[in-house]
Parts: sequence; C-alpha cells; structure tokens
Amino acid sequence: MDVPFINLSAMTGDVRTKVSDAWLALLDSNRFIGGEAVDRFESQWAAYCGTTQAVGVANGTDAIHLTLRAMGIGQGAEVVVPANSFVATAEAVVLAGATPRFADVDPATLLLTADDLEAAATSRTRAVIVVHLYGQMADMDSLSRAAERLGIAIIEDAAQAHGAAWRGRRAGSAGRAGCFSFYPGKNLGAFGDAGAVVTSDADLAARLRALRDHGRTSGSHYQHEYLGTNSRLDAVQAVVLSAKLERLDEWNDARRAIAARYRAAIAETAIEFVEEAPGARGVYHLAVARVPQRDRVRHWLRKQGIETGIHYPTPIHRLPPYEHLSARPLPVAEQAAEQVLSLPMFPHMTPAQISRVCRAIASLDELLMVPEAIGV
Repeated sequence: MDVPFINLSAMTGDVRTKVSDAWLALLDSNRFIGGEAVDRFESQWAAYCGTTQAVGVANGTDAIHLTLRAMGIGQGAEVVVPANSFVATAEAVVLAGATPRFADVDPATLLLTADDLEAAATSRTRAVIVVHLYGQMADMDSLSRAAERLGIAIIEDAAQAHGAAWRGRRAGSAGRAGCFSFYPGKNLGAFGDAGAVVTSDADLAARLRALRDHGRTSGSHYQHEYLGTNSRLDAVQAVVLSAKLERLDEWNDARRAIAARYRAAIAETAIEFVEEAPGARGVYHLAVARVPQRDRVRHWLRKQGIETGIHYPTPIHRLPPYEHLSARPLPVAEQAAEQVLSLPMFPHMTPAQISRVCRAIASLDELLMVPEAIGV
C-alpha cells in the first residue's frame, strides 16, 4: 500500500536508542519481572493520567477482568457494556463471572450516553464499562450522575484513549478505575502485549497487585490471600513504555492534525466523520467515518493504494458467544457496524500520504453516484 493503515516503524525509530540503552541496563540488572523498571513506569503513568496509582498487568483484557474481580463484581452481577466495542470488553466481564448487559450508543459520537446506560441497567447491574472508543472520551459528567443515581461503579475502558481528556480530565481518572491496553498499535504501545489499571483507590490498587501476582499477600512469596493469576507487566515492556511516554503528547498532536485534515476533506460530502463532543479532546487512535456502500468504497480505496480498516464489523451482541444475552435490538450500533470505515492514521504520516487520502475521500461523493465507478 502507498498509504498503509498503520506504520509503526517511525515510532520505533523515535525511541530506538533510548529503548536500546534501557534494555542494556535491564540486562545488567537481571530484574525482568517487576523491579525498578516496572515501578518507574507505573509511577509515570499514574502521574500522566492524574491518578495516585497505576498497576501494570499483562494486557488490556486482564486490566478489565482483574478490576472487576478486585471490585467484587462476579457471579450474579450484570455489567453494562456498549455493543460497539472490541470483544475483549465483554469477554473480560464473562471471565470475571458476571454477565454483560449490552447498551446502544449515541449516533453522532458512537459513545455510550447516560440515557443509553439507564435504558440498559437493571436491578442486578453493579457497574458500567464506559468505552472511550476510537480515542474520544464519553460525556463523563452525565454518565457519572447516571451511575450515582443507579448506585453502580464506573470502569473506563481507555484502551484506545491514551492521553484523551474530558473537560481537562485525562482518560482513566474519571471513574473508579481506568483500564488500558498497550498493544503495539495503540497510541502508547509496547513491543508486545501489556496493560495497566489506573485508580486513586489505594485499596483497589492493592487488591489488583495481589490478583496479578497469584493472589500473593503483600511482602510474602508463599502466602496467597486471593485466588489470583499470572498477569504481571514485564520489565522489558515497561522500559519501552517509559521511553514512548515521553513522545505520547507529540504523537497525539500529530494525530489530531491529520484528523482535522480528514474532517475538512469530508465536510462537503455525504460521508460523516464520527463526531467529537464539546468538552472532549480526542487522541484519534482511529479516524473513523460512516460511509455508504462501505465495502465498495473500501475496495476502491484499496485500488488507489490506500489501506483501511473496519472497527468493528459486528456488534458484540451479534457475535455467537453473546447472542443469547441480547434481549433487545440496538439500532445505532447495528447500523454503524455496516457503515464504519477506519482511515489511515499514524503520527508519522507524510504530507503526501495525508493529501492522497484527502483527495480520495473528497471525490467519493461523485463516485458514489455512479456505483460502477468504484466497482465491487
């Protein structure tokens, strides 16, 4: 592809020397599990997110799963989950022993709203997972008020929202806990799987630290207070994340600038860019538009050398493992799944690549009027 959907090589190049030096120091220390490298990143990430605690774990799915368990949410409890998310959001609920309760989303932002939450909640609901999809934070003011009325906890799935903010408050700091994935393609990505939970609840953080480490009692190697698991953040990933964190704001600014170019190109067409609500400051993990005749458009863009993605082609409540939990239609999520198209987005896109995508999407209106022009 002349314009790939994502290209991580330049991001890696930005931190290669710093990571190499840190890895050499780590080799000398022989502290590959835990240790100073993990402690340092946890402290840096908590400070960046505006919380007092960060607990590194093996991946983003574990971050949600262990947070639910640490909060005592399991068998017999329901957790509201927006239907248009990556499957891991609901998967983590099931792994914790609870039941996902699927909710619809706002048609403009494709994010959970207070009304969607209240429509989905029941007397068995104990928490809501607010997904900051595509790098845009949901309206945490109205959601917090709704959750308080319902007497339930808010967990943020911020796996796509590293550095995003709602009215100046960073993702991860607006709920009881914020859960992050550091999968390599994320805005802040490791060189493998990694994740973290941020919180200002010291007791919750202590339980998470035990659960990620076989349920160990703090300070003991063979005393196990909880039924835990092995979900520790490797030191080799922690040093990568510390190095990349120094560049995160710069990279997010570049993503915002690319998104602004896309919005301008789309403005006079029938294509709709997913909106960013007033009060939100997104980080554009993904640049998503709603496109008529999506499959034809995607095929045509590929012929122009432009790679795209779909996030996500099937709402979670329509996937086989979760269909039995779908009690009602969710029309916004269902329609969006047929239209969403993710455009190329990475911070080191060249001006020529950005212009090429802009020209292509600006011409789609005319092409959509002549279906044979974009083929099948």
